[in-house]
Amino acid sequence: MPRGRSKRWNLADAKAHLSELVERAARGEEIVIAFRGTPRARLVPLDASARRALRIPGQRLGRFQTGDDFNDPLPAEVLVAFLERAS
Repeated sequence: MPRGRSKRWNLADAKAHLSELVERAARGEEIVIAFRGTPRARLVPLDASARRALRIPGQRLGRFQTGDDFNDPLPAEVLVAFLERAS
């Protein structure tokens, strides 16, 4: 949809109708969200490549293994290095 045909919503109304606006954007409509009358954001559909790139929980289950010492205390020199950087 061309930008000239986008529908503008104020932020409060957009929050109240977010699920509807997401569905409309998924169908190809461009939604502009304004704050105090000034456009601040645009809700647009994800293209196919962006949808494929989304993470799916458990997708890589079993592909990575941690060592048996993963939860062991850090060596003193590593712990000191972390503490020095934090201060």
